[in-house]
Amino acid sequence: MLTYNMDVERRSLWLRTTPGELALAHPYYCTEAGRFYGRSRFSTARTDKESYLLFYTRRGAGLIEQNGAQVILAQGQALLLNCRTPQSYCTAPGYALWHHDWIHLDGAGVRALESILIPGRLCPLPLSASALPEFDAVLARMQDGGSAAVVAVGLALHRLLAELATTRLESAAPTGSRALVNCAADYIRTHYAEPLTLDDLLRIAPMSKSHFLRVFREQLGTTPYNFLLCTRITQAKELLVMTDLPVCAVAARAGFRCEANFSSRFAAMTGQSPLQYRKSAIGRG
Repeated sequence: MLTYNMDVERRSLWLRTTPGELALAHPYYCTEAGRFYGRSRFSTARTDKESYLLFYTRRGAGLIEQNGAQVILAQGQALLLNCRTPQSYCTAPGYALWHHDWIHLDGAGVRALESILIPGRLCPLPLSASALPEFDAVLARMQDGGSAAVVAVGLALHRLLAELATTRLESAAPTGSRALVNCAADYIRTHYAEPLTLDDLLRIAPMSKSHFLRVFREQLGTTPYNFLLCTRITQAKELLVMTDLPVCAVAARAGFRCEANFSSRFAAMTGQSPLQYRKSAIGRG
């Protein structure tokens, strides 16, 4: 259910489109977008909608509420909202206006960034002026329907969310914690062939286990174990293509103590056995 008070200036925009097959295959696509020049009584309340909603405040401020929490979206700030949970937003109390851009968007790319941009709470983030033309690009091309427009809109959405995600990651943990986690990642890249444990990494990055795991996932996008596994598999690919070592030797050099475990992990992550990967890679070369 949707209720609203469209207390906006006449120059406001509200555009709609129906994504086609090409748009739905992209990691980012939009269904609605607008630029509202909201006045003091502007408000919207919604029970649910199958999309995300990206706001950006150009002038004034908005008040956004969801799950019992409220945030003020001030000038120069953006915020991503998952509309699948009831929410409301309005011109912030004490403000005469809320001039803002908004985009209803969805796609695998947005879902992948949800944990960063909506970290269990509403998270206003600053957005640089250099990113504002991306909103203009979405509004200008979202209704074109052509393939070039679909690509342009997808890229604009990607740039907007990428900048916000970068800002969020850089501010999510203290600089010292980020530096220590990066040192731990470098240690994995250098010592991947050795037996490594979480305790080994905590000696490189001394902090609590829970804090280390949280910051590591935020910085590297995965767990330390999966990062180690990906590093080992990447090295194994290199050895399979650049040497004629038998699979058992490749496994050992890449840090696997058991050839059967290596082959199983390799197939699960690449879709091919080690020998199949070697043959296909050499054949392509």
